[in-house]
Amino acid sequence: MARVLLVAVLAAVSVFLVPAVTGSCDDALPTELAGNYSGMACRPVWNNFVLRYAQDGDNVLRVVLSAMYSSGWVGMGFSKDGLMVGSSAMVGWVGKTGQSHVKQFALNGKAPSLVIADRGFLISNNGDHTVVVKEAKIYLAFQLSFNSPLKQQQVLFAFGSAIPVNDRLAEHQDKTSMNFDFTTGSSSGSSFPNGLKRTHGALNLFAWGVLLPIGAIIARYCRGWDPLWFYLHAGIQFVGFILGLAGVVAGVSLYGKIQADVPAHRGLGIFVLVLGILQILAFFLRPNKDSKYRKYWNWYHHWVGRLVLFFAAVNIVVGIKVGGAGNSWKVGYGFNVAILLITIITLEVLLWTRWKNNSNPTTTY
Repeated sequence: MARVLLVAVLAAVSVFLVPAVTGSCDDALPTELAGNYSGMACRPVWNNFVLRYAQDGDNVLRVVLSAMYSSGWVGMGFSKDGLMVGSSAMVGWVGKTGQSHVKQFALNGKAPSLVIADRGFLISNNGDHTVVVKEAKIYLAFQLSFNSPLKQQQVLFAFGSAIPVNDRLAEHQDKTSMNFDFTTGSSSGSSFPNGLKRTHGALNLFAWGVLLPIGAIIARYCRGWDPLWFYLHAGIQFVGFILGLAGVVAGVSLYGKIQADVPAHRGLGIFVLVLGILQILAFFLRPNKDSKYRKYWNWYHHWVGRLVLFFAAVNIVVGIKVGGAGNSWKVGYGFNVAILLITIITLEVLLWTRWKNNSNPTTTY
């Protein structure tokens, strides 16, 4: 039993330990790039994205954005407030026939229909745009004109795994946003709080998706360890609730920063939190074992606890979806759920077998 629980915990924790791959400025630019891209500053900016840039005296910004690439699209956006909606982006990809594409998109909303090709507030020269794929990397080169030299600017980086069809961008697989200083090459912090988003997701997934289910498993299947099972159950559930509460606080702070339009995720989160608080309060109102109300309390605690775990699992899936988490989050949480389900099914079969072979089964809760 202990080994199974340890595997479940390690499987979920491994989701948060996947290191990010950082790009390098050591690679030489492909000779196939059209235009003048010599003498450029270079900065790794996010994951394996590398930004090369230079500004001319006539307020022209020359950019080469590179990243690891197999298919799909990569893009760099320019925003007035750090948010996606209302910004304009330069996006590049290679089509199924091998033809390269570079287009400006106006990001008027989060729905694909509101991301419109050949629109936006950027002033560009289409003749100087190039996309080159070489050695599993894509190089998106473009030039933009501004009214004055570009200094600090809110920029966005994103990539999608699906090749655009008819200039329609599929939803990004991951994204980030930062305040980039084109005079010093430094970023003064992310305007899109990815760290806060990851903290919110990690705390809630580990608390509501790992610790609390383990505590419930102990309460149902480890009653023979009396009174150890009770202290383990109460301790694990308390720690899980505190971590889950911290995750909710991080989510509230995140919402205050980006005003994300995720009513289903927020509603489920509030509902799960309220049920969790009721469970904590019920612990302090627990009747004595010989009380005539104890069986009603057991019924309440049992079923409200199941509701908490069920809706928490649903909301974790919703959160991974609306948060645009990568495949590592999806695979990690899916593996964690599989381990928990296998454990529960196995222990439930053993429990029913023991009941069947025992003429006086112990009452379980």
